[in-house]
Amino acid sequence: MSAKTQTLSLTDRIGARTVAGLMALVVGSILVFGVGLANSQTLHDAAHDSRHSYGFPCH
Repeated sequence: MSAKTQTLSLTDRIGARTVAGLMALVVGSILVFGVGLANSQTLHDAAHDSRHSYGFPCH
């Protein structure tokens, strides 16, 4: 049985990394801002403490 491999060109690899990076940025933003603005006080406090531990200004 022979295995077929697919190689990506340099531009395809850069494009894939860019998409992955942008998706990580979107998910991270949702976690930081979405949870920080949540109605649950526990979730809000956890996000608030995390922001301060990373030096992220939140107020």
